[in-house]
Amino acid sequence: MQWRDKVALVTGASRGIGRAIAVRLAEAGIRVAVNYRGQAEAAQETAALIEAKGSESLLLPADVSRQDEAQQLIDSVVERWGRLDILVNNAGITRDTLLLRMRSEDWADVIQTDLSSVFYCTRAAAKPMVKQRYGRIVNISSIAGILGNAGQANYAAAKAGIIGFSRAVARELASRNITVNVVAPGIIDTDLTQGMSKPAYQALVEQVPLGRAGRPEDIADAVWYFIQADYVTGQTLVVDGGLVMD
Repeated sequence: MQWRDKVALVTGASRGIGRAIAVRLAEAGIRVAVNYRGQAEAAQETAALIEAKGSESLLLPADVSRQDEAQQLIDSVVERWGRLDILVNNAGITRDTLLLRMRSEDWADVIQTDLSSVFYCTRAAAKPMVKQRYGRIVNISSIAGILGNAGQANYAAAKAGIIGFSRAVARELASRNITVNVVAPGIIDTDLTQGMSKPAYQALVEQVPLGRAGRPEDIADAVWYFIQADYVTGQTLVVDGGLVMD
């Protein structure tokens, strides 16, 4: 019952990991704003799943790579429900190619969508959270931001940037009872991996000690841990079946 007065926003929540996170929060009774950019029908499906759990949903189309739209997104949540307790920055894209073939646009688009959006949304969300003296911010990175990955210089840079950004902001906001943490997924069974060739996908899975790709629900569980944790901030939780071991 303690969660039924809480409000969450999940960016990029129309499908995959974002959808799984939104549904996981709804299971606890949290009201969930579903952000999406171009998948309106899929976003409506996410909203229906949230409501099937007995919670409230709010569909909010916005391109969070744009500062003005990110600010309006946060404003819309607060206007509707009067508060914002949880922000999950999940929106992201890939533009994979080797460095020597990478266009400047490929670099800029990924950095803007995957990293700048986290800055825009977090800065906007921090204002109502500071006023409330409560907040949970969880940013979705990737093991690519830890290991690097050939053909993903732009994506790896953005995801590594999320980790550094989150640590800095965690220090700034801790005194206001706002935690900032990161989940770094490994190989997860989503539309992104399903678009790979079967041999390439299988070769990646064979490198995972647990012997399988992760499910979006595995990431949702990690996000839920950070939301519940009162004494954890500035941390990165790798969810990859053991692929990365320090």
